[in-house]
Amino acid sequence: MLKIESIRTANGCPRLKVAGRVIGPWVAELRLACERALVDGRGLALDLSEVAFVDPTGLELLCMLSQRGVALDCSAFVAEQLRARGCR
Repeated sequence: MLKIESIRTANGCPRLKVAGRVIGPWVAELRLACERALVDGRGLALDLSEVAFVDPTGLELLCMLSQRGVALDCSAFVAEQLRARGCR
């Protein structure tokens, strides 16, 4: 299961709070939510502090988003997975 909550910050930059597991079909759901949030060009921040697991496809998405300038606020576990892939 994956929960994605959209939060507007004081500066108007969209922030998505993500909780659960970024796996299988949920990767596509996260990609879609991010693309919708990025439409206005104000940037995007992802709060991944409550993500318990990310599969290889999810890590690929997070790496791509990071390369596009999306700020990733990760748990130590997810941050280490991204570092192991050379994304952080």
